[in-house]
Amino acid sequence: MQLEITGHHIEITDALRDHITKKLEKIKHHFDQVLNVHVVLTSERAFKIAEATVHVAGHDFFAKDEKDDMYAAIDGMIHKLDRQIVKHKEKIRGHNKKSGGVKGMEATEAEAS
Repeated sequence: MQLEITGHHIEITDALRDHITKKLEKIKHHFDQVLNVHVVLTSERAFKIAEATVHVAGHDFFAKDEKDDMYAAIDGMIHKLDRQIVKHKEKIRGHNKKSGGVKGMEATEAEAS
């Protein structure tokens, strides 16, 4: 997994980089086909913005969160990404189960007769 962290009006410290890396392990735990992640941290006047784009095989996810604290914004952004990836994973698994495979074809042929 490639990780790129960009800062706008904020310096990316080792502590921020470690926090993001640690939190992204949660996403990798749910879906291990993550190709690359681009995180943009922005500091505005009264609030901090964390946004990320996650590229996985066949799909892209985006999340953005604004808080007073950068660490809280990162946590919120990761939570949003995690929900999206879990939902995507459930869709993939559910789609394969609905197809029925060979047994589904046999049941359909029996009903048609």
